[in-house]
Amino acid sequence: MTAVPHSSGTAPPRRAAPPGACDAHLHVLDSRFPGAAPTSGMTLADYRLLQRRLGTTRAVLVQAKHHGTDPSALLDALARLGPDGRGIAVLPPDAPEAEFRRLDGAGVRGLRLSLWNPADAPLAMADIPALAARVAPLGWHLQLHLTAAQIAEAAGTLADLPCPLVFDHMARLPPEEGPDHPAFAAVARLLAAGRAWVKLSGAYLNTRTGPPYPDAARIARAFIAEAPERLVWGSDWPHVTEAQKPDDAELLDLLSDWAGPRQADRILVDNPAALYGF
Repeated sequence: MTAVPHSSGTAPPRRAAPPGACDAHLHVLDSRFPGAAPTSGMTLADYRLLQRRLGTTRAVLVQAKHHGTDPSALLDALARLGPDGRGIAVLPPDAPEAEFRRLDGAGVRGLRLSLWNPADAPLAMADIPALAARVAPLGWHLQLHLTAAQIAEAAGTLADLPCPLVFDHMARLPPEEGPDHPAFAAVARLLAAGRAWVKLSGAYLNTRTGPPYPDAARIARAFIAEAPERLVWGSDWPHVTEAQKPDDAELLDLLSDWAGPRQADRILVDNPAALYGF
């Protein structure tokens, strides 16, 4: 098969993706729009090559940190994806109501706060309650990329928010602690209450050992045992944090290894349909 930019390997997954399978976490960086550093191979056209390789058809585009709070690149990509695309934007708490409505009509279903590294975060922990109040009337969620320590420290605040939450990259639990970290219990309580979801993505962000990521597998299986109906999977293409790009087909196959075929299909099809309204 054709090589895909920012993805190792060329073979398809060992197990074919089911019809309607969704990649629920990817980024598009497009230098035609404000804020993006000069990049190559990270456009929607590049991602379409990965879709063909993986066999997924639905996609959730997460606004890249490089584009700041300007959703232009996201909206352009969503318009080209059509009904099989959904978006997660980045907006400040004081954004006009008309902007929220415009994004909702374009397929945006939530806002992301990537706060695990405050040095380059466009927003802050203090913005979470105000943004939750803005998105709740739209039926949107907040997608949170936090460290496990941040989750544990803010557990009380997160439990009181008026909107659903989606935790990025398996809640970034330290690999050596995994589900023994207090953040796992905090997230599990929200899952049990039907108020949160977790993305089974970024295995390479949750490992000390590398492929096939047995320490990340321990975390993923703990969430699968806790609430398989509240999980989605994402590739995290184009893996902007990684100098050595992972093989996305292998990342997709990990899901079946962790969950088994039946639960994997649920996580790829039914759960994202419920969360994003496909």
